[in-house]
Amino acid sequence: MGIFFISAINALKVMVAMTAIDVEDIEKRDNMTQKLTCIVCPRGCEIEVVLNEGTVESISGNSCKRGEEYARNEVTAPMRQVTTTVAIEGGIYNRLPVILSDVIPKERMMDVCKALADVRVSAPVKRGDIVLANVCNLGVDVISSRSM
Repeated sequence: MGIFFISAINALKVMVAMTAIDVEDIEKRDNMTQKLTCIVCPRGCEIEVVLNEGTVESISGNSCKRGEEYARNEVTAPMRQVTTTVAIEGGIYNRLPVILSDVIPKERMMDVCKALADVRVSAPVKRGDIVLANVCNLGVDVISSRSM
């Protein structure tokens, strides 16, 4: 028991030391480079974004203007589309596919999925029907992506 306790303390010291080093390295950096693979079109350009204190300084590697816009948004305010299913009663399947009416901040994806976990609808439902309005007060609706 004593050896385990000493090992745990040593591991904790190493973790604390590593954290301190990481924080110092980040504080010393004026510029930070992020590499992304663009997902806007099938080309899959390897884009490099240089940030300085959270501001985009340069973007390179993109083949089109849409890639530049994607990279800028991805490093400053990433947005995502959510597609999932909700329970349906009386349909030909037990689950109804749904999609959001617009993209949402990436950090709110799990909130939306949790909100949809208990949603149940009854057939018939038409494609495009609003299943849940203004989900999580984000100003977007959950809509049916299939008639059932």
